[in-house]
Amino acid sequence: MASTWQQVRDQHVLYEDDLVLVIDKPGGIGLVGERHDTDLMQQARDAGEFVMPAHRIDKVTSGLVLLARDQQTHAMLTRQFADRTVIKEYLAVVREPGLGDHGRIDLPLSVGRKSRVRVAANRDDITEIEPGHWTVPAGRVFDHVRSYPASTDFRTVAETEDHAALALRPHTGRRHQLRVQLAWIGHPIEGDPLFCKPTGPRTHLHSWRLTFAHPTQGELTVTADPVEAFWQPLGGPVPELTGNP
Repeated sequence: MASTWQQVRDQHVLYEDDLVLVIDKPGGIGLVGERHDTDLMQQARDAGEFVMPAHRIDKVTSGLVLLARDQQTHAMLTRQFADRTVIKEYLAVVREPGLGDHGRIDLPLSVGRKSRVRVAANRDDITEIEPGHWTVPAGRVFDHVRSYPASTDFRTVAETEDHAALALRPHTGRRHQLRVQLAWIGHPIEGDPLFCKPTGPRTHLHSWRLTFAHPTQGELTVTADPVEAFWQPLGGPVPELTGNP
């Protein structure tokens, strides 16, 4: 696994110009703000390169990260994420099949004990209002803590007896959104250290595709297919990935 900024640059840059840099971050490497380990952005600064992430993905998540090379570009890109105009698509391998061909998870999030993100409701109040659409009735959302709307579309791309592979499109960018929502409807992401025990060698969540407005080139889409080991829980070949969640 690449573990230094230069190794990431040599092995994982998918797009680069004078304004932006897109990398395929390996899982297990923190992007920014690591307390005990040197994060990737600190490594870049130590190597003399100025880049700033326009968004964040978790340390355990692999895949695409969009970086800006100057302050003006960073402001433009982060505004797109804040305005939810960036199309973000993820792949996940989850425990338990049976989610259906496609659906939506509308579960508000809040911060619980020890700063852990959770659904802002009791688990028993999560309702599948129609096949493949989970939500919480308005009157059952917690009112004693601040809650944050969170919405994710999904599409099933492969299934086995024990697992399903999903293409996911989050419409909001809440911390741990995909990990929490899937766990709370009974389909935790395989290997997730927060919600799936035993965890295994990696977390099977991957930032797969980003579509954003480049400052000078218009709409740009970058795709990073996961490594073959990502599909190991399915015990088969990489599934055909076509269409959108």
